Amino acid sequence: MWTGVTASVGAYRKKIDVPMRVLVPLVGSSIVGGLIGAVLLLKTPAQTFMRILPWLMLAATLLFAFGKKFYRAKTSSVGHHATTGAIIAAALFEFFVATYGGYFGAGMGFVILAMLALLGMTDIHSMNAVKTVLSSTTNGLAVIAFIVARAVYWPQAIIMLIGAILGGYVAAHYAQRLPQNLVRGFVISLGIVMTIYFFVKAY
Repeated sequence: MWTGVTASVGAYRKKIDVPMRVLVPLVGSSIVGGLIGAVLLLKTPAQTFMRILPWLMLAATLLFAFGKKFYRAKTSSVGHHATTGAIIAAALFEFFVATYGGYFGAGMGFVILAMLALLGMTDIHSMNAVKTVLSSTTNGLAVIAFIVARAVYWPQAIIMLIGAILGGYVAAHYAQRLPQNLVRGFVISLGIVMTIYFFVKAY
C-alpha cells in the first residue's frame, strides 16, 4: 500500500499548498510516529486495535464531514498564516496519527483528512495532497522496519504493489478533475461503509 500512496504523491504534487514551515514538522512527526508504531506492531498483536478501530473510523468520518462547523476561521490554521501554536498542535496530532498508522494503518487516511478539516483546510484536493505526503512518509518508515525484521511476505507483496502503484497514481490523477463536492461525498460514503464493516468485524 505504501507504493500506491507514494504514487499518489506524484499525481498530487501540484496541489500541495502548504508552506514548508508547516509541512516539515508534520513530516517529521510522521517519521517518528510511523517508526514507533511499526516497532509496537512487531512487539504486540494487531488484534488489540480491532475494538478501538471502529470508533476511530466513526470519529474520523464525522470530523471530516462536519469539520467546517468546528473551524470557522476564514483562513486555514495550517496555511501560510499558521501560528506557531497551530503548527505544534498539528504536529502533535500527526504524531499520534502516524503512530497508529505505523501500528495498524487501516483508515489512517480518513483520520488525517479529519485532522486537516478540523484545522481549517477546505479544499479536498489540497487535503488529499497533504494526506498522501504524510501517509507515504508514515508507511515508508513502517515498511523499512518490517523489511529489516523480515516480516514481509514478498510473493504476495510484489503482486499487490504493482496494482497499488497503478491504482494510486491513476485514481489521484483523475480525482482532481472531479468536482470537490463529489469527491467529499465519496470520501464520506466510503468512511461510513468502512465504519460499519469494522464494527461488524470487531463486535
